[in-house]
Amino acid sequence: MSYVISNFGLARSWYGAAIDDFHTSDATSILGSLSLHAGDGHFADQRDAWLAQIDILQSQLKGLEGWVFFEFNIPRMGRRVDVILVLGSVIFALEFKIGERIYDRAAIEQVWDYALDLKNFHEASHNVVIVPILVATDATPMSAKFEADADNVYRPVLTNDNRLRETLELGLSLAKGSALDAQAWARASYRPTPTIIEAARSLYAQHSVEAIARFDAGAQNLHTTSKRIEELVDEARNSGQKFICFVTGVPGAGKTLVGLNIATQRRDENAPTHAVFLSGNGPLVAVLREALTRDEYLRLKAQNKKVSKKKIATPVKAFIQNVHHFRDAGLIDENAPPEHVVIFDEAQRAWNSQMTANFMKRKKGRPGFTQSEPEFLISYMDRHHDWAVIICLVGGGQEINTGEAGISAWLNAVTEHFPHWKMFISSRLHDSEYAATRSLELAQGTTQTHHDDSLHLAVSMRSFRAENVSAFVKALLDCEATAAREAFAELSARFPIVLARDLDKAKAWVRSHARGSERFGLLASSKAMRLKPYAVDIRVDVDPVHYFLNDSDDVRSSYYLEDAATEFQVQGLELDWTCVTWDADFRFNGSGWNYHDFRGSSWNNIKNSDNRSYLRNAYRVLLTRARQGMVVFVPPGNAIDPTRSPAFYDSTYRYLKDLGIPELT
Repeated sequence: MSYVISNFGLARSWYGAAIDDFHTSDATSILGSLSLHAGDGHFADQRDAWLAQIDILQSQLKGLEGWVFFEFNIPRMGRRVDVILVLGSVIFALEFKIGERIYDRAAIEQVWDYALDLKNFHEASHNVVIVPILVATDATPMSAKFEADADNVYRPVLTNDNRLRETLELGLSLAKGSALDAQAWARASYRPTPTIIEAARSLYAQHSVEAIARFDAGAQNLHTTSKRIEELVDEARNSGQKFICFVTGVPGAGKTLVGLNIATQRRDENAPTHAVFLSGNGPLVAVLREALTRDEYLRLKAQNKKVSKKKIATPVKAFIQNVHHFRDAGLIDENAPPEHVVIFDEAQRAWNSQMTANFMKRKKGRPGFTQSEPEFLISYMDRHHDWAVIICLVGGGQEINTGEAGISAWLNAVTEHFPHWKMFISSRLHDSEYAATRSLELAQGTTQTHHDDSLHLAVSMRSFRAENVSAFVKALLDCEATAAREAFAELSARFPIVLARDLDKAKAWVRSHARGSERFGLLASSKAMRLKPYAVDIRVDVDPVHYFLNDSDDVRSSYYLEDAATEFQVQGLELDWTCVTWDADFRFNGSGWNYHDFRGSSWNNIKNSDNRSYLRNAYRVLLTRARQGMVVFVPPGNAIDPTRSPAFYDSTYRYLKDLGIPELT
């Protein structure tokens, strides 16, 4: 008896049955169940592969007890496992390559990724044994190797169709524990935490945010915040008013995900509530655009449609825009923009009046420009005669570049120049890291200001292993040693962090911890000028598209651990594992931090308070990019090199070690 299990309205598998029922079912009837979910084109392509899989499994599973699931949904990856077998206490994830004579590396990583995804995000799989198996039907038989990692996810096992039964029996002989309830297992909650690239791909492909985001109690406010913004957009339109909303959140909490969700739900250019996602983060825009273009190209190509990447890229560029290009359109055209709803990602990074005036004079031939970038952008949206909504996604302590105004510029612009706009402000915007206290005091003097608890995202979604990484990093940078030790003690079991003084060993640690296609990379501060003796030269231009999207066989990708991305290339993006290099630009002095800039042939103190904040925030960005763990490399220095004196590094290393971070030996 076949059936479909659903979760959040999604078919968990396209076919599922007890093995006894599977054996007595005709292949045509099984194929009929699969065809109910497959599109016409997809079904035609898959028919022969499914028939081959059914034939192999009906032969190889005879006499075993358990359940078989075809096309088991993995929402975060936007893919399905060919077959899941629940046998005894073990979950077997099978990827079939019908007619293949080799065990392809990409296929090995693919089935490994499936197993890791189940382990990390499927509630009923957290504490069970999971064995990924690649079945290359025409490949040379191999002796099955079963190697388990600490979390009971086995390294991929390679076999052909004739040896599948033998492989399954060997796997079962190694496992202990009670038999699983297969139906309960399949119905269990799936709580993914996608990378921003994965999220953008899934949302752009018309999946809902419910399909890719966690919905446990700890992360419920992601849904709450999205729903509240939707309500405010509808209210503004229905009442003919102009609203500006300030959404806050800890690093990795999902602010960008919320913005992308709003934009994808309202991306129809002909709809009255058409929205656009804007960001001043050039690398983020470039990476997301390229990721969506590649994804859409492969999707259409798989449907045998003739497409060009250039044609696909056009609507993608309209969906995700650089905020400066949007601003420039307002300079050229005196009319209101076509969008009534705009989402500004990392709104705190908009330019202050001095930076904007400088740019307008040098690049646009407009001397005497007096508006800050936030003020001009609001004035652009204010050209709408009926209604408009601005959504500002705000990160605390994220300003990393000269001229970034912080969120105060937005608040001041509304209070002083656009009092008819209603402000809906996250109640956490008062926190010191947002540096908006004075501006908030002024804003509260008007009845147009409303505080809203639902506009704050309190739980980090980036690190699914430990949600208090951002709290640890904040305490570390604030030199609150006791709080940092407590935070580290809570996260260390699930989010490994180690210290290293040997860069080769640090890189080896990262490589050894990454599994499947998990992405890892080398990071450095943009002022880390004395890492060159370790072949880390931050002056090398790193293309974030190649760094974040290209495969491990591309020397330009993060996997090679040769090019170090700086805070400017990684802000807003993430890696599974990071190797963070710590130079003498940012030094612990025993009670606080010393800030340095390397000029000519020596280090110089940074005296400007804004520039100090930028450097401090640079390390905040670097230390919060990892999803699963990181190694922090602090050089030992060199006594005969005055620019790399051991004294520049040792106190920082001792401080980090004193917080409880173990040394890599």
